[in-house]
Amino acid sequence: MPMFEYVCRTCGERFEELRSVRDEGPGPLCPECGSEKVVKLLSAFATSATGAAGAARAPRGSSGASSCGGSRRFT
Repeated sequence: MPMFEYVCRTCGERFEELRSVRDEGPGPLCPECGSEKVVKLLSAFATSATGAAGAARAPRGSSGASSCGGSRRFT
């Protein structure tokens, strides 16, 4: 079940809630003020890239040492 992020239009509270993608019922109530006037936000989500051995790889352009050549730097 995915986590959705919401904001209350009444008090401005931002909160998250686990909801089914197929849930067509009424939206959640604001946990701060109880208002029904909440809006689902578009959220960024995290992904992970793994190598052949299952180890996580650094994203391209990262400043970490590369896997080929150890810690040698080229100028």
